[in-house]
Amino acid sequence: MEKIWLKNYPNGVAIDINPDTYQSLTEMLEENCQLFADLPAFYNLGTTLTYRQIDLYSRAFAAYLQQELKLKKGDRVAIMLPNVLQYPIVMFGILRAGLIVVNVNPLYTPSELKFQLNDSGTETIIVLSNFAHTVQAVLKETTLKNVIVTEIGDMLFYPKALLINFVLKYIKKKIPKWSIPNALAFKKVLALGKNLNFQHVVITNNEIAFLQYTGGTTGVAKGAILTHRNIIANILQAEAWFKPLFDPGKEIIITALPLYHIFSLTANCLFIMKTGGLNILITNARDIDQVVSEMSKFKFTVITGVNTLFNAMLKNPNFSKVDFSALKLSLGGGMAVVRVVAERWHVVTGHPLLEAYGLTETSPCAAINPIDLKEYNGYIGLPVSSTIMTILDDSGNELPLGESGEICIKGPQVMRGYWQNPLETQKVFTKDGWLLTGDIGVMNEDGYVRLLERKKDMILVSGFNVYPNEIEAVLMSMPGVQEAAVVGVPDESSGEVPKAFIVKNKMDLIPEEIIAYCRTKLTGYKIPKQIAFCDELPKTNVGKVLRRALK
Repeated sequence: MEKIWLKNYPNGVAIDINPDTYQSLTEMLEENCQLFADLPAFYNLGTTLTYRQIDLYSRAFAAYLQQELKLKKGDRVAIMLPNVLQYPIVMFGILRAGLIVVNVNPLYTPSELKFQLNDSGTETIIVLSNFAHTVQAVLKETTLKNVIVTEIGDMLFYPKALLINFVLKYIKKKIPKWSIPNALAFKKVLALGKNLNFQHVVITNNEIAFLQYTGGTTGVAKGAILTHRNIIANILQAEAWFKPLFDPGKEIIITALPLYHIFSLTANCLFIMKTGGLNILITNARDIDQVVSEMSKFKFTVITGVNTLFNAMLKNPNFSKVDFSALKLSLGGGMAVVRVVAERWHVVTGHPLLEAYGLTETSPCAAINPIDLKEYNGYIGLPVSSTIMTILDDSGNELPLGESGEICIKGPQVMRGYWQNPLETQKVFTKDGWLLTGDIGVMNEDGYVRLLERKKDMILVSGFNVYPNEIEAVLMSMPGVQEAAVVGVPDESSGEVPKAFIVKNKMDLIPEEIIAYCRTKLTGYKIPKQIAFCDELPKTNVGKVLRRALK
């Protein structure tokens, strides 16, 4: 197909990248830790670690995994952490030991955690003490053998480290009681690892780096297999796109999105490490006052986020007082950027909010708007270097420009498939190798793609995928609920929220009871925010609920 978008590439952006530039992601990160050794790499809660320190700490962690835990190449290791300094250390350490990273949302309920650990066959997990009680709840029902627990202040300077840990545990009582036999303390692991011999592992770029879990149309989570080559490709694609804008060793990025999310993992953590930049890690992005306070301490050059975050910051009374003089790039992804938010952002910061598009299955970036864009344009952008996109109909035929159909992608950043799930893998790839995104869009004569709607019933809450079937299964397990259906409805803050339609067989059942029940079974953003009772649900002649009719 003709790559009509290339004519609109900004000057200096390469048409293609070489995903085989590095043998592995580990090789790339080791090279950059040496190149930028004495530059600041990650900041969190008043403490900054240099690239040299990240190199030494991750090497110690890798050595402990190899020598003490006896983990072998290809074993899966889960990370259950928010944005703290421990994250880049353990992530890099896992990769250096030749192991596979399994990112876990710290807010998962026990049932969600249990599924992901068992499906991935994970035997080792690193968890923040705030969430250790969740791990404890599933210990006997999972494949876990090793649990490493860290406190939020473990990598902070003394005496702030002790103070933060004390306040969280005893004053704010943010750490529920937990008891895990033979749990390992992260600080002790690092101390022991420093004195152990790290064995260099030969890794090829076609080996797996991450099992990044996403949802499916049935609500069953699937592990996207992202190889070293996939991630390297996406990093190099970002580097090619932003090369005219960025200065090596001088960029400062605000990282409020969680690093366990593929957008933040690749765009913030790994790509900025490639540039030798400084990551400002925001541990709790829900505390907008704290987010704005941390931002105010730096003349940052880059910020990424989802529409929800940008909207919340704009509503904060202190946000307009932030110094935006060094800002070069504001990048929105994970969910659609709303025009009114983008326009307000431009007014307040003096810079346009660029929209990008991608999926967990594409590592994640597939399209970005040009860096010389003057204002919000309503498009998700142009296919990035070495990437082609097309619009197909339901029969797999390519559609003419201007006609809507399913957005499909090819490129070196596209996943290998789903972990131990060949049937689901087969469903998302055409015979010609196109990845079916499940999103409906249209391409114009300049190669810009506009996202119209999602083909599937997925609900996108603040950039996180929520699948109706999963919520419906929980609702149907509740006494008093006869039938249930869930759809997404617009929400100013989150983009969308789940709304549940209930046919009840217990007349005194009230919405508050349903929400309270869901709270014990589901992560917060999956809980229905609206409840509607009805006499019956609209269905097809074969009994399938018509969610479109409910919408």
